[in-house]
Amino acid sequence: MTALTVALVLVVAAAGLLRWRRPAWYWLTFGVTFAVLRVLVRYASVMEACGLTVPPSRWRLTLARVTNRPTPNPRPPRILRLRPTRTGLILRLGLRPGQDAFDVAAASDRLRHSFSMYGVTSRELRSGVVEVRMTGYDVLARVQMPAKLDTRPMRVPVALREDGSVHYRDYRAVPHALTLGATESGKSVYQRNLVAGLAPMDVALVGIDCKQGVELFPLARRFSALADNPDTAAELLDALVSRMEGVYQLIRAEQRISSAVPDAEIAADIWDLPEHVRPVPVVVLVDEVAELALYASKEEEKRRDRIITALVRLAQLGRAAGIYLEICGQRFGSELGKGITMLRAQLTGRTAHRVNDETSANVAFGDISPDAVLAAIQIPAETRGLAIAGDSTGGWHRIRAPHTSLRQAVNTCNRYADRTPALPELAPFRPELTDASGVPVPLKKATPVTA
Repeated sequence: MTALTVALVLVVAAAGLLRWRRPAWYWLTFGVTFAVLRVLVRYASVMEACGLTVPPSRWRLTLARVTNRPTPNPRPPRILRLRPTRTGLILRLGLRPGQDAFDVAAASDRLRHSFSMYGVTSRELRSGVVEVRMTGYDVLARVQMPAKLDTRPMRVPVALREDGSVHYRDYRAVPHALTLGATESGKSVYQRNLVAGLAPMDVALVGIDCKQGVELFPLARRFSALADNPDTAAELLDALVSRMEGVYQLIRAEQRISSAVPDAEIAADIWDLPEHVRPVPVVVLVDEVAELALYASKEEEKRRDRIITALVRLAQLGRAAGIYLEICGQRFGSELGKGITMLRAQLTGRTAHRVNDETSANVAFGDISPDAVLAAIQIPAETRGLAIAGDSTGGWHRIRAPHTSLRQAVNTCNRYADRTPALPELAPFRPELTDASGVPVPLKKATPVTA
């Protein structure tokens, strides 16, 4: 009996230590079993307390009356599947007649308390079927990306969501995106994860970093073009517009519109072209967009209008030509001048890290979801990297990117430097690199080679 008591005390102590120091390990060893038992035992009473039951049908009441049996209890949604995961539980529910997916979403917070889980979110899979995802611990406190990731061309895993799933940046589904965040909010780490995820892919990276290139120049071996000041940025954007027009001419030449060609083979963008003639896609990363929109003289105003016009054209027309925009900044609003609101309307993806004022959150999510605005302004300063990600559909999630140091991002870009495509239109803007001599080299526009 004494040995059994000692063993029980040791198990309890080990469980408490794991829960305190390693929540993920605790969940996989003890937590998942306790959570499954809680859900199964409390399910009927919790659903009734949360108002997620329906009265018994008339035929059941009639049958009970005829057979002189007790009145049937209200019926909760059917459990179609209960699946444990490495971060929580996935509960798939079949709704009863008269129930709605919004009822489950509205009761998410009450379900979290009743089942003693860290977080509960829900989404409708199809008519009458709702998926409830429960997390057993704070997965964003210490981000650990799963070993198995669903990677595809132009689809990059960049962060972890609060429900334990992976947040992907899918350029073919969401071509252009806006990322906002105050200083020391984690915006640079998010950008490094994006570049590191794109580095192994067949894609050309183009950077515009008006902070003299301090953020993007260390990653220059994987960039096909870089600009570190507004003047060079204006010329680089004009070159991208020229490339876009050339790609459209190629698509027109390869469309193959005839009565003998199936509709599925008619080319409308670069992804419909045969692989041997398909141009390489281009991702344009703008590190601080406000520096491109500010001006102090008439000449700078003309340059600013030229830059914003080129960005708007790329945002409106670049998707089919395989040119995707990733706009980052601390502020992005109408105070930056004409054309900014038009540009924002084309940026479908929205990500907001900690911001200093509610106006910045409204810039990102005011036209998408008021709840996302509220969530963005509540991000605490001590949780760097925590962000709100949403899109034009109104859906949003809390995400956090795994910490990637600048050294790790540089090593990744250097490892895949051989994948950097040389684009003729952007050749003058290819960053000049030297050997490891320890002497810093300024970033400048390269001189074109003439025959």
